[in-house]
Amino acid sequence: MAITFIHAADIHLDSPLRGLERYENAPVDRIRGATRRAFERLIDLAIERRVDFLLVAGDLYDGDWRDYNTGLYLGRQLQRLREAEIPVFLIAGNHDAANKMTRALRLPENVRVLSPDRAETARIESIQVAIHGQSFARAAVTENLAQAYPDPIPGWVNIGLLHTGLTGLDGHERYAPCSLEDLRSRGYDYWALGHIHKRGTPCQDPLVVFPGNLQGRHIREIGEKGCLLVEIGSGGRVTTPVFHRLDVVCWDRWQVDVTDLETEAALLDQAARALDGSLQNEPDPDRLLALRVVIQGASSLHDQLLSDPERYVAEIRNLALERAPDRVWVEKVEFQTRSSRMIPVLDGPIEELRGVFDWLRTDSEALAEMGEELADLKRKLPVELTSGPDPLSLSDPSWLLQQLNDVQPYLLNLLLRSDRGSHS
Repeated sequence: MAITFIHAADIHLDSPLRGLERYENAPVDRIRGATRRAFERLIDLAIERRVDFLLVAGDLYDGDWRDYNTGLYLGRQLQRLREAEIPVFLIAGNHDAANKMTRALRLPENVRVLSPDRAETARIESIQVAIHGQSFARAAVTENLAQAYPDPIPGWVNIGLLHTGLTGLDGHERYAPCSLEDLRSRGYDYWALGHIHKRGTPCQDPLVVFPGNLQGRHIREIGEKGCLLVEIGSGGRVTTPVFHRLDVVCWDRWQVDVTDLETEAALLDQAARALDGSLQNEPDPDRLLALRVVIQGASSLHDQLLSDPERYVAEIRNLALERAPDRVWVEKVEFQTRSSRMIPVLDGPIEELRGVFDWLRTDSEALAEMGEELADLKRKLPVELTSGPDPLSLSDPSWLLQQLNDVQPYLLNLLLRSDRGSHS
């Protein structure tokens, strides 16, 4: 009979998601409660599939509890697994490291938290599975924990449980850095990783897997979120994990192409079709779509949009309210249009500026250096700009690239209009 287990990570239970109040008509309670509802779906799946055990690879909590309600809620959910005789093995990550947690409640006896002092092995004797892992003692663990993980138990299935950014993954802190070769050298059959919120499999032999986080919390965590169901077949062979979607709020970017459109009615019709397509692609009527709408393309509507953006933001939000008020929330509207009547730019400072944009867009090292140069600026900014659901991320090259793409149409259009005015 096959052995099955669930690999989850980065649950961030009761994440406060500061700054949501700044968004007009945001469904704050629904979004803040999403981590709990996704966790309940995880427990439901484990019981429904009668898995042999559950692994949580760090960041079960988002940080220290504000009060004991988080612990009481967690205890009730884990008790459901105890009643179903499903053991749980977990490690702490950078968000819930041992030195960050000042409150705690006794967990049910089916739950084992691996030590923050040293790597250790948890054994499930009945099915001959060994789980090796270590919790974070402090938030900023910079040493290679994997190198000190125990040797595999011969003849057993050996699983490594680790919260890590690996090495060389852009945009992520180097917590517990290690290479794939470090992981391969341990001789385990499966590595259950956490910390990276995007699902991925950096290595196939042995399987080294990030399940991604259980529930997206803001627009930088787009797409389907959930956990992995893993099967151990005959001879201890671990099969390819199967993704199970558990999120109750889906963050996404919704693009509306207005290329060659000439009337406001045509723009709104295009937006309505895009919204209808998003709703048709979402089979779960209970899942909230949190959409960032990006209006893009070359259009004669460009100047009209820039002259009264507040109105068009309201029009887009009104479309969402008309079609699905309980299923869609428009988080933000971005305008990335350009005029379809652009005047050719001859050699000069504007063309040089355009060249700089093109260079930064294609040179990731130059973009990263620019982010480093902006580090002093970040320290001087008010906290409301550097925290919350959509903060300035000056050290993240992908975020900087998005800002370049957003600002170029605005800046060049302003300069071109100014340039035309100076020659009139």
